[in-house]
Amino acid sequence: MTLQQEIVGSAMQMAVVTLQPGQSVYCEAGKFLFKTTNVTMETRLGGPSGGARQPQGGGGGGGRMGGMLRQAMGTAVQVGQRALAGESPAFQYFGVRGGEGTVGFAGVLPGEMRALELDGTRAWFAEKDAFVAAESSVDFGIAFQGGRTGMKGGEGFVLEKFTGHGTVIIAGAGNFIDLDPADFGGRIEVDTGCVVAFEDGIRYGVQRVGGLDRQGMMNAVFGGEGLSLATLEGSGRVILQSLTIESLANALRKAQGGDKQGPTGGLFSTDAG
Repeated sequence: MTLQQEIVGSAMQMAVVTLQPGQSVYCEAGKFLFKTTNVTMETRLGGPSGGARQPQGGGGGGGRMGGMLRQAMGTAVQVGQRALAGESPAFQYFGVRGGEGTVGFAGVLPGEMRALELDGTRAWFAEKDAFVAAESSVDFGIAFQGGRTGMKGGEGFVLEKFTGHGTVIIAGAGNFIDLDPADFGGRIEVDTGCVVAFEDGIRYGVQRVGGLDRQGMMNAVFGGEGLSLATLEGSGRVILQSLTIESLANALRKAQGGDKQGPTGGLFSTDAG
């Protein structure tokens, strides 16, 4: 049964989900907005994934104990991964009693939301904190990029990974644009903070902006992009956002009179705090 959902709003969108009997969704702690009284809510550590699911089959007491231990270990691994990634360790699960019920979710920044439909053939990867809510048939995991890519890329070091079947709802800042690198010669280069999500099959990497020469340093110091750009290669769907968290934070600091970075930006910030 397809999840019935509607994305509403403009500057700060929210997702309104209609649950039918037997359907359930989960969200990251802090993304819940409202629900009807017949929608149940339960907070759990860890999310749906192979390691945390209930073991199948019967067996004796030893088998049940072993299954419980494996489930506990799977949950502990999930919680540890999410803590390492700076994510909340808890999820909130929503079901419905009686007839249909309604529950609403939202992101944490002004911007758009998008519902992705997973058919089991392709995973989706998203930036940290992009996840809002998903059907319980969607598995949530943490994907760590390789050391070189991650350490250079900042935002790209930790990615959220979604597999399975069903609907997953993500959110970002500003407006979204959908691109396919195949339409641009097979490769696009993006500000690392602008990547929201991409399909499995897209190769994600990070490259230095220019060389270690005069122009390269000019790009890094005055260009506003830092030392690196994200690269996305291959064929598949890529979702970018027009606003980065860093640029929003800088604008807020400037509006509050706290911008002490000077003309060269954050590389030579004079703000000791």
